[in-house]
Amino acid sequence: MVVTVAATGSDTAEPLHSTTFASRYVRDQLPRYRMPEGSIPKEAAYQIISDELMLDGNPRLNLASFVTTWMEPECGKLIMDSVNKNYVDMDEYPVTTELQNRCVNMIAHLFNAPIGEDETAIGVSTVGSSEAIMLAGLAFKRKWANKMKEQGKPCDKPNIVTGANVQVCWEKFARYFEVELKEVKLTEGYYVMDPKKAIEMVDENTICVAAILGSTLTGEYEDVKLLNDLLVEKNKKTGWNVPIHVDAASGGFIAPFLQPELEWDFRLPLVKSINVSGHKYGLVYPGVGWVIWRSKDDLPDELIFHINYLGTDQPTFTLNFSKGASQIIAQYYQLIRLGFEGYKHIMENCKLNAAVLKEGIDATGRFDVLSKADGVPLVAIRLKDSTNFSVFDISENLRRFGWIVPAYTMPADAEHVAVLRIVIREDFNRSLAQRLLADINKIVRELDAHAVHAIKLSNAAAAEGASKSTVDAVTEAFKGLAGNKKAGVC
Repeated sequence: MVVTVAATGSDTAEPLHSTTFASRYVRDQLPRYRMPEGSIPKEAAYQIISDELMLDGNPRLNLASFVTTWMEPECGKLIMDSVNKNYVDMDEYPVTTELQNRCVNMIAHLFNAPIGEDETAIGVSTVGSSEAIMLAGLAFKRKWANKMKEQGKPCDKPNIVTGANVQVCWEKFARYFEVELKEVKLTEGYYVMDPKKAIEMVDENTICVAAILGSTLTGEYEDVKLLNDLLVEKNKKTGWNVPIHVDAASGGFIAPFLQPELEWDFRLPLVKSINVSGHKYGLVYPGVGWVIWRSKDDLPDELIFHINYLGTDQPTFTLNFSKGASQIIAQYYQLIRLGFEGYKHIMENCKLNAAVLKEGIDATGRFDVLSKADGVPLVAIRLKDSTNFSVFDISENLRRFGWIVPAYTMPADAEHVAVLRIVIREDFNRSLAQRLLADINKIVRELDAHAVHAIKLSNAAAAEGASKSTVDAVTEAFKGLAGNKKAGVC
C-alpha cells in the first residue's frame, strides 16, 4: 500500500508530504546486521518490513505444520488486548492466572485425571509441548533419583525409552539434562514404537517410557494401553515402578472427541503425566502448550520455586520466567467458545477432509498411503515407483503453486522409506483439498513427461555417440590404408 509520510525535520530531503514509495527510504538499503544510525518514519518502517514479509510462505497453505493458522476475529482481538501482559506477574494479573487454572482443570478432566469436580488439577501452561516435555522429564528424573538415593543405589545413569519416531524435543531433553535416550527402532510398515520391544529395553534406570499419541511421521497413535499392561507386569516381576508419559502434542485434542473409548490417558494407572499443544489441535495461535500431572505426588516439591518480588508469594515451575498471557487467554476462549461439541465437529471435519484427500491420492494409483484412518488427520504417502522422480521432487514443485508440503525419510531402521506428508487443519477445507489433488496430479504428469523426455535425450545421445564412434573408426581405418599406400599414378 502507499502511505503518506509527513516530514518533521528541517534537515530532511523529503517534501513536506510524500509517499513511502517516492521517498529515499525505498532507495537506500537499510543495514541488515547493524542498527541504523538514524530513525525513519513509522510508515516507512512498516512498509519496508511488510514488503519483505511478502516473500514468506502463506501460513494457510503450509501443510507441513500442525500449528494453528486461523482463529476467529473475536479471539484475535482478545489476543491484542492482552499482548502486553506478562503472565508470570500473577499478583498484577490475577484474572489471567485464574483463566490459566481453569484451562488446566478443563484439560485434566478431558484426559480423565482422577480428581473431583471441586478439586484442583496439577498442571501448568508452557510455551509449547517442547517445554512441557522438559518439565515432565525433569519431574520423572527427580522422582527416580530420589528413589534410587533412598535405596542407596547410584543415580548417575538415567534413561528414557521411546520410539525412534519421537519429535526432536525428546532428543533435546535427553542431551540438555543428561539422560540416555533408548530408542526402539522402526521397521518398514510399522512406523511407531513397538510396546513389546520398548518393554525389553526398560531397566532399573528407566525414569519413564514415553508414548506418542499422534506420531509426527504418520499421525498414528501408539498403543498406550498395551504398553501400560506390559509395563505393569514387568514392574510386578522386578519390583520397579517405571511410569509412562504420554506425548499427546497433536492427538490430545483429537482422541477425546473422536475416540472417547480409546484408553491412552489417566485411565491407565501408569500414565503419570501428559503434554498437549494448545497451538496445534487446541486451535490457538503459537505458542502455548500444557502439561498435566496425575496427582501432586507426581510433581516433586523441590522443582517448584517460590518468588515474592512481584508482590506476593508465587509458585512457579517453568523453564523460562516471563511469558505473554495472550495465548493462555486465547486457549480459554476456545475452550468455552467451542465446548466439547464444537471441538468434536471441527475434528470430524478434519478427519473427513483427510479421507477425501486420501481417496483422491489413492485414485492416482501412484502412491501408497502410510497414515491410518484413526489418528491425527494427515495423509502420509510414498511413491510406489520412484525410479524417475521422488517425493522430494513433488514437494519442491508444489511450492510453485504456493503449497508447502514436506518430504522426509523415516528414522532408523526405515531410512530408505521417503514420505510426503499433508497435515489437515481446521482451516483446510474441501475446496482446498480438491485444488491440492489437481496440483499433485498436474505435477506427477509433468514429472512423467520430463522423465520420458530425458530418456529420449539420453537414448539419442547414446545412439549419436555410438554412430560417431563407428564413423571415427572407419575414418581411422581409411587413414591407415592411405598412409600405407605407395605413391604412384592415380
